[in-house]
Amino acid sequence: MSEPQPIYLSDYRPPAYRVTHAELTFDLDPAATRVKARLHVERHPQREAGASLELEGEQLTLRSIAIDGQPLGEEEYKIGGTGLTVHRVPETFLLDTEVEIAPDDNTALSGLYRSSGMYCTQCEAEGFRRITFYPDRPDVMATFSTTVIGDAASLPVLLSNGNPVERGELPGGRHFVTWDDPHPKPSYLFALVAGDLKKIEDRFTTMSGRDVTLQLWVEEENLDKTEHAMASLKRAMTWDEETYGREYDLDLFMIVAVNDFNMGAMENKGLNIFNSAAVLTHPHTATDAAFQRVESIVAHEYFHNWSGNRVTCRDWFQLSLKEGFTVFRDQCFSADINSAPVKRIEDVSFFRTAQFAEDAGPTAHPVRPDHYIEIGNFYTLTIYEKGAQIVRMLSNLVGEAAFRRGSDLYFSRFDGQAVTIEDFVDCMAEASGEDLGQFLLWYSQAGTPEIDAHGEYDYANAEYRLILRQRTPATPGQSEKQALHIPVRLGLVGTKSGRDLPLTLDGEALGTDAVIHLREDEQEFLFTDVSEAPVPSLLRDFSAPVKLHFPYGREDLAFLQAHDSDGFNRWDAGQRLALLALDDLIAAHRNGVEKVMDSRVVDAFRGLLEAQIDDKAVLAQMLTLPSEAYIAEQQPLVDVDAIHAARTFVRQSLALALRDDFLRIIEENRSDAPYAPEPEQIAARSLKNVALSYLMAIEDEAGLEIAQQQFAADRNMTDVRHALTLMVHSSRSDIADPALKTFGERWAHDRLVMDQWFSLQVTRPQADVLDRVKFLMEHPAFSLKNPNRVRALIGTFANQNPVNFHRDDGAGYRLLADTVIELNRLNPEIAARLITPLTRWARFDEARQELMRAELERIRAEELSPNVYEVVEKALA
Repeated sequence: MSEPQPIYLSDYRPPAYRVTHAELTFDLDPAATRVKARLHVERHPQREAGASLELEGEQLTLRSIAIDGQPLGEEEYKIGGTGLTVHRVPETFLLDTEVEIAPDDNTALSGLYRSSGMYCTQCEAEGFRRITFYPDRPDVMATFSTTVIGDAASLPVLLSNGNPVERGELPGGRHFVTWDDPHPKPSYLFALVAGDLKKIEDRFTTMSGRDVTLQLWVEEENLDKTEHAMASLKRAMTWDEETYGREYDLDLFMIVAVNDFNMGAMENKGLNIFNSAAVLTHPHTATDAAFQRVESIVAHEYFHNWSGNRVTCRDWFQLSLKEGFTVFRDQCFSADINSAPVKRIEDVSFFRTAQFAEDAGPTAHPVRPDHYIEIGNFYTLTIYEKGAQIVRMLSNLVGEAAFRRGSDLYFSRFDGQAVTIEDFVDCMAEASGEDLGQFLLWYSQAGTPEIDAHGEYDYANAEYRLILRQRTPATPGQSEKQALHIPVRLGLVGTKSGRDLPLTLDGEALGTDAVIHLREDEQEFLFTDVSEAPVPSLLRDFSAPVKLHFPYGREDLAFLQAHDSDGFNRWDAGQRLALLALDDLIAAHRNGVEKVMDSRVVDAFRGLLEAQIDDKAVLAQMLTLPSEAYIAEQQPLVDVDAIHAARTFVRQSLALALRDDFLRIIEENRSDAPYAPEPEQIAARSLKNVALSYLMAIEDEAGLEIAQQQFAADRNMTDVRHALTLMVHSSRSDIADPALKTFGERWAHDRLVMDQWFSLQVTRPQADVLDRVKFLMEHPAFSLKNPNRVRALIGTFANQNPVNFHRDDGAGYRLLADTVIELNRLNPEIAARLITPLTRWARFDEARQELMRAELERIRAEELSPNVYEVVEKALA
């Protein structure tokens, strides 16, 4: 197998030929689907005449080919390499091809495949080339007409992009439906679904008065799990009209739930295909987090209709143009619908744990990479989450009104086009009058910037001097870094008053909350008329995706946790205070000395429990300790055993000291009200379950009884799953095992609930968990061909159970490597994503480094897909 070669952004050229209209006909068969394609082709005006026509194609059997109705001889074309080459073609012409493909054999779930007897497609990023020969790149935008033919009995529903324009019966019990999509789109947005499905239907009236039909297609047994997704869709449509002035542009919008899917969902024009986990909810089967996730994903894919479909990316290097912008939009939507502070805390907590780790690892890359081997490997947290943080910074820099003007300009100027990140940023610069040239470095520079801050208060002159220094560590391929434009939102909290002080900088009054702009390697900011000694509240609302270093004392952090007016920074102060105590305990564990709990952390938590905090969801977040993964990111060398022991000690110490307060919180937030996924109910359940987690950390008898009662009451999946998880994670197998058996038997028929059943077992802290993972891999409900099940079992174990995955005998590493090797043959995209924990080997002790590298070398010795090859090579470089 030849070594896969990188593709470079600098080599971009427009296609020699482009397709203006595509007419497709699918004659569906599990083993031999026939695809006829008539492409209306013309030479690209920016390319030279006389070039050969080159079309991508993989795993296709060509049955016929003709240009303008004339069949081509074998000497007139060539199949090989990446697809089909036709040597001599006119300036404009019709290309007719017929190919045969095998959906049943497509375990990679890219292109056309079957899931539970249903045909479906996944074409992003490069799956359309597995359907027919085509210029499979995002800058070729065509209108599509699609006819789907299938067996009327087994495939009564035939769906594709756009609006249905014709349907009819055919001989042999077959039927067809023809779909027309009038909006030009790249091939990655093509979609087809055929199966035995049922729908719920609703309607939406746009702001201009057009009536849109909304359909949600699922298997019949899931009809009762669709109400929340439909309501979320309508909320998202309303929000996009009110916030961005964007209304839907077709007569029909469809969502289909699919069991086997590599991603969360896909924004195909007019026909969104969703992983069933991202659309199906019911109080008895889905947790609060699942309800909120579905709401967010439904909105995200709908928002893509404009930020991704009507205006798309010129090439895959610009992927964050659509994904970063749309993640920002869905985050704002969720914040408006639910608790804005909690949404920000959740997003940043995840970002700082997972994306910072990506930035610090061997696969670190810019938001717009300059090269790749397999584009499927770049659907990363950097592209999505860091891209969203950059758009948020941009919005804050130019202001809300200018950002709206800039987005309006972007959508109107580039409607129906494939564009670049510069096009987007230039619209913001034009709308705001701001010079954003330096800001563009955020897209081309990899790594997490760090700010070293220092402040001094001058009592005599009532001045506060703040010095900020920025630096970005070297990353693979980028040893030298340039200074970025970093917006730092801040306040100064008076130590006497406990209130934000007025800010005056360079003679300008800025109010009590302002943004300062760090553009140089080092800058000094002098605030005058500061009436009392302050504690600075820096990087409020996480105004930039950076690491902040400021020499806060523990008293300073406790003060900010109690008095900061910024909800995010109050939470962050508590996290920093806990981290300082955890650092001491990690060192104590390493050195074999007695662990002593920091009383200031206990006092801070007691203050939170006694304070009158209106938002219970925020309080729940503030009472939650940093995760083991986040603690690991703060350590120069990851000691999983010490981290686990230290965090466990803090949880148990807090539980012992504050037991009565936690019991009170549980009692105050119990409710017999019917379940509703509403912010108030979610907040109360969250707070109650955090308190119960502490009691179960010491296996308190009252806590054990509450957990058992909560599980048995079976009022909603949030409470049931939380109680079951706590019991399974305890040492009380006498109560855990019967509950686990009852849960598994009750929900054996439900795929999504069984995913939860798998996940909660493999996060057990007990040392026998690896044996349980192996046992569950043999369970009849487990299949390596189902991405959700792989993520639930193997992915959860490797990513969320560090103390057992990183066993010092390397058994966890061997299990993951074995799975990756097998998946490399079945589904390379999932295999490449699953391997991530092994790529972080450099963060661990020498013995574990050797074990992890050995498994990577074992994987490298296999015949690898480009997906896995790229990740392994970077990890071992």
